[in-house]
Amino acid sequence: MNNVIIIGSGCAGLTAAIYAGRANLKPIVIDGFEPGGQLSLTTMVENFPGFPDGILGPDLIENMRKQAQRFGAEFKSGAITDVDLSQRPFKITAGKDTYETLSLIIAAGATARLMGLESERKLIGYGVSTCATCDGYFFRGKDIAVVGGGDSAMEEANFLSRFASKVYLVHRRKEFRASKIMVDRARANEKIQFVTPVVVEEISDVTKGGVENMKLRNAETNETSTLPVEGVFIAIGHEPNTKVFRGKLDMDENGYLITQNGSQTKIPGVFAAGDVQDHRYKQAVTAAGSGCMAAIDAEKFLEAHPDR
Repeated sequence: MNNVIIIGSGCAGLTAAIYAGRANLKPIVIDGFEPGGQLSLTTMVENFPGFPDGILGPDLIENMRKQAQRFGAEFKSGAITDVDLSQRPFKITAGKDTYETLSLIIAAGATARLMGLESERKLIGYGVSTCATCDGYFFRGKDIAVVGGGDSAMEEANFLSRFASKVYLVHRRKEFRASKIMVDRARANEKIQFVTPVVVEEISDVTKGGVENMKLRNAETNETSTLPVEGVFIAIGHEPNTKVFRGKLDMDENGYLITQNGSQTKIPGVFAAGDVQDHRYKQAVTAAGSGCMAAIDAEKFLEAHPDR
């Protein structure tokens, strides 16, 4: 029987593990589909407090992991395949392994939607990004592209125009899902140029380890073209990793877990932290903060409900 199980090993899960470990709860951390979360896929992180010269994403995650282990956290590999939250102790299944726990912290994160190109995935962190707030600063004075047609794409294009010399907003249709006010704001920005209706065929150049251009195909004429850019920001949304909790916990229309009074879900003893419930901020520091909240909430819950 475990006091607390933490699902996910990104910033939220690892911070929860640090706090739960320091509370002598002997937390079990199940890595999940993406061990280390989205930070493990990025390069330099310059906006996490305490690192004036920045720190590599994988190094930050590794430091947090070691810190959690120092306080007694135990790590298990695997992804969650089923959960039974109908009664305490809760039952968590990861493949062939089943765990029982008196409390649960869900910090499974969200996965950025990608276009599905091999070159795109290979260049993540090397000119391809899914976070304008995280990486925009690195593209000062450069020509870049934002791929997407929703509000987030418009917002990121406007934000990136503070740094880039030119922002191409690339979308496969002439129409946009974004609200009219967001489209109008982007069109009014002289640094933003709309490129539609085009499909991204490839991002080059993987062999050189960086972005030099995008190969585009016109969705109406099938004509191909090359767009010279030094950075590509994918802004087609995120998928919270919550499928296994559907029908068991409250979610919004996009699948993000709904919390109240901090990190509490509708089931007493089940808490959520990080990008799995945050569709607005999606930053490492806010994920860490909510992981801290979830661990403290779990500790207080266990004090009030020490047994089954």
